[in-house]
Amino acid sequence: MANIIVIGAGMGGMACAARLASKGHTVQVLEHNDTWGGKLGSVEHAGYKFDTGPSLLTLPAVYRDLFLKTGAAIEDSIEIVDLETAFRYQFADGTVLKMPGTGIGRCAEAIGDTLGGNSADQWREFMRRAAQMWLVTRKPFLESELHGLKSLLALSWRVNDIRTIAPTKTLRAMASKYLDDPRLLTLVDRYATYTGSDPRQAPAALATVPYIEQMFGAYHVAGGLRELGRALYERATSIGVKFEFGCTVSNIATEPQVSGVTLDDGRFIPADIVVANSDATNVYEKLLSPKAQQQTTSAKKSLAKATPSLSGFVILQAMTGKTPDFEHHNVFFPENYDDEFDSIFGIGKKVSPVSDPTIYICSPNDSKMTPAGNESWFMLINAPRHDPVNGVDWSDSELKHSYTEQILTALKNRGFSTEGRISWQQTVTPDDLERNTLAPGGSIYGTSSNGMRSAFLRPENVTKIPNLYLVGGSSHPGGGLPLVGMSAEIVASHIGRA
Repeated sequence: MANIIVIGAGMGGMACAARLASKGHTVQVLEHNDTWGGKLGSVEHAGYKFDTGPSLLTLPAVYRDLFLKTGAAIEDSIEIVDLETAFRYQFADGTVLKMPGTGIGRCAEAIGDTLGGNSADQWREFMRRAAQMWLVTRKPFLESELHGLKSLLALSWRVNDIRTIAPTKTLRAMASKYLDDPRLLTLVDRYATYTGSDPRQAPAALATVPYIEQMFGAYHVAGGLRELGRALYERATSIGVKFEFGCTVSNIATEPQVSGVTLDDGRFIPADIVVANSDATNVYEKLLSPKAQQQTTSAKKSLAKATPSLSGFVILQAMTGKTPDFEHHNVFFPENYDDEFDSIFGIGKKVSPVSDPTIYICSPNDSKMTPAGNESWFMLINAPRHDPVNGVDWSDSELKHSYTEQILTALKNRGFSTEGRISWQQTVTPDDLERNTLAPGGSIYGTSSNGMRSAFLRPENVTKIPNLYLVGGSSHPGGGLPLVGMSAEIVASHIGRA
């Protein structure tokens, strides 16, 4: 059995720590902040509670497996709530589509009833293709270690599989092949943002995202998604994982082999294995010695080629009263969705805040999060990352204030005014996210999925340095609660075989 240090108490780090401890290893988690959870944050004010990170749970089977493998069923720790309506989508022309919480057939019927024409049949056909993609990609690309383009070449002899995942097509191009209603194309475009990406550049395989959501369901966790983090933290501690908060790792000792980490206060903590649940860019550029960095040159080059993911501009609002015709998840689309991606990624124009953005509002119908008769709004707007030199300086207080007002005006123009209802408000910008999570620029998902080779540019879990591993959203297979959970299983399994 090994003595293992996990850097970072995000969901990937805690999941990996729990799996390793359940196998008999001695595991210590070192966390920069004063609490666990990473981007799975929460804010409370006067009886109002807000998730400040993920607000939707999909593929809960990933965490059900984790909890069963480390002790008892997840239902012993949290309540997973089915959503009758997954999303309320409002398009620029005023059309409102309410998507059921689960069932591709039910979703297709809702689409047909709302949009008419052949939209229901087209959606079913698109989901059939997405299902085929899921079957082809799930095991080799999501649940297994990735070894660069070698992983794709390993499939090259299976011609039908290559055709299925269409590696040279973008998500936008794939959707356009099946769907002719521009509102449905807008809907599919949004799923690229689940990986912080541009649908015009992201791979067609991201069609699996809506498939997963509709096939396996959309869920809430009673009390907020951070309750999942609490349950995981408690599970990890119950099986022997030790946590130390408020400590920042400044160096990983790797010469001649991994031997531990040094903290910024000079303290050295020995270890046989180090698992970094930290942004891969930080690990490769800041935590390794010059000699160790030479061993990771290829990984650093891949990171340099990848496009950083988008960030987010968040407005938390304690709202008095109830909003008519509102659901748990609400999305308001703009007239020009392409301009949103052009602004965020600087395509044909200077990187800038989106002038007329998509507005997402999570308003949980959850008595553990909101005083009776009122609402807790988590409002998220896709935004370029914090980059004072070449992009947007989100630390500018005037920009923070003016952009908040701009968003509320845009929401009012779409039929939902907040005037006279806000009893408390807080804004979280990309620079806040960078400072709190150490994610460069506040990039939510590390690197985006922009480009045909994007998946193969994402850092591998098993680094070139023996006994140094990467876990979490900035490494394979990517960001989001299900994928970081898969990442943890990949790393723990590899250590178990080593």
